[in-house]
Amino acid sequence: MASHVVVLSDTHIRRGGLYPARGAARALGRLPDAAYAHLDRADVILHAGDVVVGEVLDELRGFAPVHAVLGNNDHELFGVLPETEVIELDGARIAMIHDSGPSTGRAGRMRRRFPDADVVVFGHSHIPWDDDGVDGQRLFNPGSPTERRSQPHHTLGTLDIDGGRVVTRIHVLG
Repeated sequence: MASHVVVLSDTHIRRGGLYPARGAARALGRLPDAAYAHLDRADVILHAGDVVVGEVLDELRGFAPVHAVLGNNDHELFGVLPETEVIELDGARIAMIHDSGPSTGRAGRMRRRFPDADVVVFGHSHIPWDDDGVDGQRLFNPGSPTERRSQPHHTLGTLDIDGGRVVTRIHVLG
């Protein structure tokens, strides 16, 4: 059975919808509408950390089963979310971690850390990344749907998995 997986990271949605950005508070309240269009079609949702509050996970669970890992801003989720997780979906092994470290040496580090993973999903940098790692392992960072930082667009990712074959894609949110 094929799976359509929506991959998020670094949503940074805080209770009350406020997110402090460069000394000021700006309303977020929710993910962009374009993200919800993707979530409506999800069979599974992965969140690679910096969820910040559990209510975000509760909302995501309303769309599909959720797997999430702890990010460096997930203080209230410490002890609730694991630092890493490896799951199998339709014959593909997917590893998740928030911070994969610097881009230099990342491919080797992730292969050593998750030797059996077909795909390693990570976040932290807010930089969308979809590239080959070592020995065919795929390295995938969906970017951020809410905090693009120095990136030109807000993004999220999808994994379409069928019989162990994984097709990855970064989506620009308008």
